[in-house]
Amino acid sequence: MTPSGGLKQQISLNASNSGPAIPWRRANVRHTSNELYVDIVETLRVILAPSGRPIAAFANGSIAFTSKISGVPDLLLTLSSSGGKLGLEKAIELPVFHPCVRLTRWNERPGELSFVPPDGKFVLAGYEVDLMPSISDFKSWSNTKLQLPATIEVWKSLGPTGSDFEIRLIISNVFPGYSSSSFGPRQALSARGSGRSTPTPMFGGGTSSSPTLQELSVTVQIPSSARNVADLRASRGEAYFVTNDSIVEWRITTKEAAMPGIATLKCTVIGEQLDDDGGMVNGFQPSSKIGEYDEGDATYQSAVPETAKPTVGKEQREAQDLQRVQQNAHLMPSSASLSFSVKGWLASGIKVDGLTVDTRKSKGLGEGVKPYKGVKYLTASKKGIETRC
Repeated sequence: MTPSGGLKQQISLNASNSGPAIPWRRANVRHTSNELYVDIVETLRVILAPSGRPIAAFANGSIAFTSKISGVPDLLLTLSSSGGKLGLEKAIELPVFHPCVRLTRWNERPGELSFVPPDGKFVLAGYEVDLMPSISDFKSWSNTKLQLPATIEVWKSLGPTGSDFEIRLIISNVFPGYSSSSFGPRQALSARGSGRSTPTPMFGGGTSSSPTLQELSVTVQIPSSARNVADLRASRGEAYFVTNDSIVEWRITTKEAAMPGIATLKCTVIGEQLDDDGGMVNGFQPSSKIGEYDEGDATYQSAVPETAKPTVGKEQREAQDLQRVQQNAHLMPSSASLSFSVKGWLASGIKVDGLTVDTRKSKGLGEGVKPYKGVKYLTASKKGIETRC
């Protein structure tokens, strides 16, 4: 049975409006508002040696795209970095793309993503960026090479008995690669108007176009052999010891994080109770083998009256303190982790240069439709910056 003339005309009209069948896009898409959103999120993973030099530094990026546009749009998203085209090729490693991306275009012109998007929100691409300084940069290395707005230093075995440690949080609030022309939490890519759309931010938060350091916190893992962490003294924010997890959490408010400078946290770790000679109470003292104890010879002897105790000299006291420092060394943390998020900035320096709709290749957009186009950047570290000590 062949279609009638009217049905043939209707099928031909639908094909011309919607274009050829595309597996990832449903047919006859219609939106009263036409909007295109780009959200680039980078997650940091950085390991710093006790000296502060980086051992490893990576940013894992994800480009989320939201398409709310009628018909079958043909889009071109252009990316760039501070080093230009060459810098972008060097920055983006191990890229992965949604099936809608035309790989030939990317291979010929790195940084250009040509595609027909699915309707709604989807992950357009993912990538990895090596943030490690080059060999030449190591000669005059500083933490700013890693493009970190905050770092930490750990000082341990402090105090006369070595039971104290200190965390120094260095807040620079410097965001390398950011300029006032960069797009903020949700900025329009074009000032030509929004057509029939009403932009709605995908993330809550501030309205300022400048990057803001938020959700700043430090996590310190304490050895399980420690009984408690007392006398937590923070120059900013608040700190507390979580007994069940054996961690110290130090949280800084967004308002306090906006002030550049050095914030400190000082703590005292409490281990097993020791006597005046540095041994454990009840006459037990650690033996040469871990987990074993020797019973002292004087355990059951009568106590010596206070008046008969010999006076402890300065050298003997210093020797006892040194012994306690050595005994408390195993109670000290071996590392600390830094968490934060920054809206409006990417650690890799990647940015969106433009997002265009190819009206010649697109189908069914409608006359005079100029979709609203917005972009947002977010860098996050969820305990991803580890400083070893």
